[in-house]
Formats: sequence, C-alpha cells, structure tokens
Amino acid sequence: MQVLQVQLEIGPDPAEVGRARRWARSRLAGSGIGEDEPLAETLVLLISELVTNAVVHTGCPAVLRMLFGAGAGTAQPGTVRVEVADTSARPPRPRHADGDDTNGRGLELVDGLADRWGWQREGAGKSIWCEVDRCAPVVTGVVREPGGYAPSCAVTHRA
Repeated sequence: MQVLQVQLEIGPDPAEVGRARRWARSRLAGSGIGEDEPLAETLVLLISELVTNAVVHTGCPAVLRMLFGAGAGTAQPGTVRVEVADTSARPPRPRHADGDDTNGRGLELVDGLADRWGWQREGAGKSIWCEVDRCAPVVTGVVREPGGYAPSCAVTHRA
C-alpha cells in the first residue's frame, strides 16, 4: 500500500488554525480530493477542531499530519488519516456542551464525523488522530433540534 504523508508545523497561536485550514485545502486538492467534494469539507472541519484543541488547550506548538493511503492493487482510494501531535502529555478530555455553551463540542464533532479516532502517546507528548474512509458513503441531511426545529443549514456526516 502506498501512503503519502504531508505535515505542517503549527505555532501556539489561535491564528494558526486558519493557516492550517488553508494548507489542508491545498493538500487535499493536490491529493485528488476536490474542493467541492463533501469529504473535503469534512476533513477541513476535523483538522480545524483538532488543531484548535491543540492550540487552545495546550498552548504548545503542534504538528499537523495528513496521510493519504490507497488500497493495494485497487482503484478505490483508501483512508485519509489526520494527526495532530503536541508536546503536552495531558490526554484529551471529551466534554459534553450544554445548549448555550460556546465551546466543548470539538471531540463530539470528531466522533460524529470521523470513521475512527483516538489518541496515543508520542514522545513526551501525544498525538490525536482521526480517520475517514474515502470510499464510505456520505449522507447529507438536516439536523433537527429538540422540539422539531430544523435550522436552515444542511449537515454532511459519515454514515
């Protein structure tokens, strides 16, 4: 199996999140994932969440890596893996945000959008990763709020 890995060093500044998104979009396009594909926006959102968590919760520099794999001997593209490594040994702590909370939803989003995610120790710090199977079906639907309210935006998520 061939794997292409690209990486970007991230400084401990919230402005780096936007730079990471722009970089990711260009690397996705270079790997054959079109900007108009729902998969591209899903991956950019996952990257945004993981980089934001690293920058905000650790205050440390981080490294963003994307790994693109293709199944051996098949034309089907494989899995896209996103990793964000930082120098903080503190493990990620999923939280549950209440209705009006302005944060605390990052890992819930990652859990809902990625096919798999987790974390592992890496050197003195850790790496948080998620994977999206490029050949998995993408379902588009409307998310309904409790009480039946449906906001005007559609949400794309993995089936």
